[in-house]
Order: sequence, then C-alpha cells, then structure tokens
Amino acid sequence: MDLKTIVVVLGTISGFAGSTMIAARAADTVRVRGTVVSFEPSLLTVKTREGSTDAIKLPTDWKISGVAKVSAEDIKRGDFVGVASVAKTDGGSGALEVVIFPAALKGTGEGDRPWDLQPNSRMTNGTIADVTEVNGRTVTLTYDNGQKKEIAIPQSTPIITFAAATPADLKPGATVFVTAERGSDGTLVASRVVVGNSGVVPLM
Repeated sequence: MDLKTIVVVLGTISGFAGSTMIAARAADTVRVRGTVVSFEPSLLTVKTREGSTDAIKLPTDWKISGVAKVSAEDIKRGDFVGVASVAKTDGGSGALEVVIFPAALKGTGEGDRPWDLQPNSRMTNGTIADVTEVNGRTVTLTYDNGQKKEIAIPQSTPIITFAAATPADLKPGATVFVTAERGSDGTLVASRVVVGNSGVVPLM
C-alpha cells in the first residue's frame, strides 16, 4: 500500500475535520458498519449492525483497504495512535480499539472527539507519552492543546494497522467499515471501503 493510499484511509478513520467546509458537511457523513450482502463494481450493499440494508454507490476511482492485527507489545512511547475508548466507572478510559499509525503519518487527525463505535465512545488521535503495565497496557496520549490520561488497553482489545485488500475480498458476509456521504436524494456514495480480511475485523 503506498503512502497516498494510507493517508486517505487514516483520514477516513480519524473523522478529522480540517476546515470549516468539511465541518459543515459532517452532518451528511454516514459511517456504515456491517457485513457485505452483495458487491458489483459500482455498488456495495451492506447489512448494517443496526439491521438495515444500505446500498452504497462506488465511483470509478474507489479504493479498498484491509486491516492487519498487531500486538500490545507493538505499542510504545512516542507512537502516534488512534484510540476509540469509553469512560470507565472507576476513572480513566477503556480502549475499544487501537490503530497504530505509521511514523510518517504522525499528526493525522490529531485531537479528541465524540465517536459512534458505541454509546458515549470517543476517538483520540495522539502521541503516546507514557506506557504502564498493570493487567494490560495503560497509556497516556498527548495531542494539540490536550492530554488524555489512563487509557487502559486490556489484552482483549483489538489492535490493528492497515493491510492490502482487493475487491475480491468483498464477499457476502465480509465485515466492512465505510464512511459515506449522503446526498440530498438520500443516496450514499463512498470512495473507500475498509474490509476485514484474514480474520481481522475493522471495528472503527
């Protein structure tokens, strides 16, 4: 996967609004999580985790990416990561998923924002300032104008990076994550699909 391709993927996952124009369009952005019902060169049909069925149009230049599993031992001080998390009742946050960014892409989508992986979840993209080992890893992330402390990463937390994929991976039942734009007529259009492969699921 070339650098340009990775940049697009990570920008999609981070949900980062880099300008007022992008922020204004945020209400029209739909994150689709589910499994493939059918696939044609210009149309992907997905059964969403909510139980509905979405038809997503794909332009001629659409791209596809996969995901690859990495281990907690790959998380180290100085890494730039994206962490989906929820607040813990005893303080701090618990990671739902960790995405390790390539060093060349440090700073992509930097910051902390609400996320919709599950209720009350957040997405934090930042640099690991500290790592401790207590029943799994706990990290502190720093980002522009902020810091998020005590994000616990249990051994069961999915930790991923990105991998190559092809349209042939979009078989019925394959798990996908798609960030699409909803037009005024209700049509969903997406230029990129992230698909689970080799048993690794994109939970973003």
